[in-house]
Amino acid sequence: MWYMICSTDVANSLPLRKTAQTEHRARLQQLQDEGRLLTAGPLPAVDSNDPGDAGFTGSLVVAEFDSLEQAQAWADSDPYIAAGVYTGSVVKPYKRVFG
Repeated sequence: MWYMICSTDVANSLPLRKTAQTEHRARLQQLQDEGRLLTAGPLPAVDSNDPGDAGFTGSLVVAEFDSLEQAQAWADSDPYIAAGVYTGSVVKPYKRVFG
């Protein structure tokens, strides 16, 4: 089943994001390589694809997992959690209708 993982950044997270970005993206690339990633990306803090110093307010991932517990465990082990980027993540089942 598909799951939506919406994570919220701490204030001024941009420097923290840079410290763990390589590991964070590697996990997403693994999901992509396995055909389990529908979409993923950061949520800009301003209305722009390139928010510059404004940075990001969080991230959205929609990926396929065997269970809600597995999706939650994957979210909880994100390198951005360990680096202090995220205050937490909301994980919910997602029903893919379009796309």
